[in-house]
Amino acid sequence: MTVMTERTSSQLSVDMFERIAEFAEREDETVRFEFIDGRIGLRKVTNGNHSTIIMWLIRQCMQARPELDLDPTQGLKVEGYRNGRALPDGALAPVGYFAGQGDWADPDGVLMTIEITSYDADTHDRDRMEKPRGYAEAGVPVYLLIDRENASVVVHSKPDPEDGYRDIHTVKIGDMVTLPDPVGITLDTDRLKPYMD
Repeated sequence: MTVMTERTSSQLSVDMFERIAEFAEREDETVRFEFIDGRIGLRKVTNGNHSTIIMWLIRQCMQARPELDLDPTQGLKVEGYRNGRALPDGALAPVGYFAGQGDWADPDGVLMTIEITSYDADTHDRDRMEKPRGYAEAGVPVYLLIDRENASVVVHSKPDPEDGYRDIHTVKIGDMVTLPDPVGITLDTDRLKPYMD
């Protein structure tokens, strides 16, 4: 579950956000913070289905592309998106790419980001609108959205820093979906049917 604060007329600096997030996460390990579109987001621990989907995706990526890691904890700098900091549910990159980059890595070497919708009031704006725009502006080639509410998989590709992703392809959970290059992995989403709630 994610809760976003309201935007204010005086924007918080990225440095101040990083200090707040580092302190708060030390005090309570059950939450993570992100900074998108001038707002601080608080992400609480997800339910078991959310985590099961992430683990399934990690296994699929490792089997298909062992030279890549799908990291479910790495934050990304999405500088073009109002000097933001995004915490995707997964970031796919070459093995070792995130080493030494700290909590907020450069997205240049990231091949794909993944988000899995939560059942909260902010999921539409955050996962379907703000994050795809931020990842496209940062040049992430593929954005994969597992939309549990709509029982669908949405593949965004061909990022344009001005217009967002130019190619958006949606399939129903249960269908096969091929993630475009540079990812090049085919997923049988039938395995995800039990985890849509």
